[in-house]
Amino acid sequence: MTEAELYSVYKGVYVPSLLHPPECLKHYEDFSFRPDDVVIVTYPKSGTTWMQEIVPLIQSGGDPTPVETVPNWDRVPWLEEHRAYLLNLEERPSPRIFATHFHYNMMPQSFFKDKPKVIYVMRNPRDVFTSSFHYYGMAAYLVNPGTQTEFLHKFLDGQVMFGSWFDHVKGWLNATDKESIMYISYEEMIMDLKDSVTRMSKFVGKSLTSEVIEKIADRCVFKNMKKNKMSNYSLVPTEFMDQSKSEFLRKGISGDWKNQLMVAEAEYFDAVYKEKMKDVKYNFVWD
Repeated sequence: MTEAELYSVYKGVYVPSLLHPPECLKHYEDFSFRPDDVVIVTYPKSGTTWMQEIVPLIQSGGDPTPVETVPNWDRVPWLEEHRAYLLNLEERPSPRIFATHFHYNMMPQSFFKDKPKVIYVMRNPRDVFTSSFHYYGMAAYLVNPGTQTEFLHKFLDGQVMFGSWFDHVKGWLNATDKESIMYISYEEMIMDLKDSVTRMSKFVGKSLTSEVIEKIADRCVFKNMKKNKMSNYSLVPTEFMDQSKSEFLRKGISGDWKNQLMVAEAEYFDAVYKEKMKDVKYNFVWD
């Protein structure tokens, strides 16, 4: 099926129509944040599921009950998706935890007024592309990626769900009120998950012992988290996600793009990256 059949255009970017019907997008536009909310913001395939495991464990003081009993899409719902519309999020006690793939300039009015805490997770776009290519091939609500080269051009041109990776990252890096935003990368989490959990816990105002930090980090090492049926999407029917084609939680590594991109594709990617990011002053781990 084509983009016109599977996607809607919302504020200039594609969103899968099945997951983001108009009434749910309107619900997000009118949503009321609280200053102590924690919002996990990512471009798709940048570590969202990982964060949906880590942050609830930080807030629960290491108690695994919330991540073992509640599917991640209800535990840390995407505010723009249909589930958020059904969950009575206004009645949840503070501190609430949410996720979104929205660009900075797509956030609703309450976000800028109430200034919730934001953890913005970035990932090497070459690996985002690689993970996305496999994901688009197994999810029925996404347009089939076609050949790798075809999808590469779509990805770099922003003709994929939630638009351009470059626009997404640059928009959030240029956000105002940076004191309420924590920037972290997928690669930093892989290199030292314990340190990453420590930094996140301090940011959300949760004082945890070194033992609890270590317990959370060990549980959230990718191979351990992947076993959690509340997080690995094994509960999703195969007509929506066919994990026989590709696992939703696939490898959880950095640098897999080197196994995916042909030399010419990698060179083209690097040329586009260099041009689009030339004015960005940020020390990315993958540069």
